[in-house]
Amino acid sequence: MSGLLALLDDVAGIAKVAASSLDDVAAAAGKAGAKTAGVIIDDAAVTPKYVQGFAPARELPIIWRIARGSIFNKIILLLPVALLLANFAPWLITPLLMLGGSYLCFEGAEKIFHVLFPHGSPTIEQDMDVRDPGHLEEQKIKGAIKTDFILSAEIMTIALAAIEAPNLWMQAATLAVVGIGVTVAVYGSVALIVKMDDVGLFLAEKAPTPIGRGLGRGLVRAMPVVMKVLSVVGTAAMLWVGGSIIIHGMEVLGFGWLGHHIHDWAYAIGHSVAAQWTAAVEWIAKATMDGVFGLAWGFVLIPVATKLLKKH
Repeated sequence: MSGLLALLDDVAGIAKVAASSLDDVAAAAGKAGAKTAGVIIDDAAVTPKYVQGFAPARELPIIWRIARGSIFNKIILLLPVALLLANFAPWLITPLLMLGGSYLCFEGAEKIFHVLFPHGSPTIEQDMDVRDPGHLEEQKIKGAIKTDFILSAEIMTIALAAIEAPNLWMQAATLAVVGIGVTVAVYGSVALIVKMDDVGLFLAEKAPTPIGRGLGRGLVRAMPVVMKVLSVVGTAAMLWVGGSIIIHGMEVLGFGWLGHHIHDWAYAIGHSVAAQWTAAVEWIAKATMDGVFGLAWGFVLIPVATKLLKKH
């Protein structure tokens, strides 16, 4: 009997340690997740455009496939690499982040370039041929997962930098929680956004009250505008996040003059307004300048990337 009691006591002790570890992981994941808020907004704003133009029945399956790809990116590909780099080659993290930031700048600038200077591309037109919806769907999903990889790399790296874990296993567990939690939050939100017009149509046709039917009609009319706004926000977020990554990377590598100037200019602008608006205006000014730099850098990269793509 005493042996059984001793065993139960040991089991209780192990359970307490496990519970404590889970609490530590949850707390660290919450702190790390908060640090990635900017990139999460970017991710949520960019993704809905990948399901535009498809039949309603295909929207959720496409989002699910992109979400699975995002989990694969974060947990299978990026988590081990992040841990290896952080523990054995931390000097590589900044150049790799800057490479990812450059890709975001290029993507955002290319979209604006196509709006300003519309032109056709036989390769793009072939890829976007709606006569083959299966091919178009595959291309959209691949493009979404590719963009998600860059954003996921930023999320995982920022989260890793915010983690104060005593060992490698705690780092891994916290990163896994952050990766899964962010993916659920982002793609759950995207699913709600893209299906909102279907909800509106259902309410417009089936709601038992005039108010409900009116709300449904309002949702149906509003969602095309919302999707266009999200597309603009997504492009702006790409340039903001990409530009800020490049500028911060330059500071880490010892070229901090641009970052210091942007900080000083944003500080001056923020403190030129009433005190209650200072923080918000300063943040907007800095984000705008980061985005303008990202746009300029993206325009520089367009001819370079175009030549590389032609060679391949």
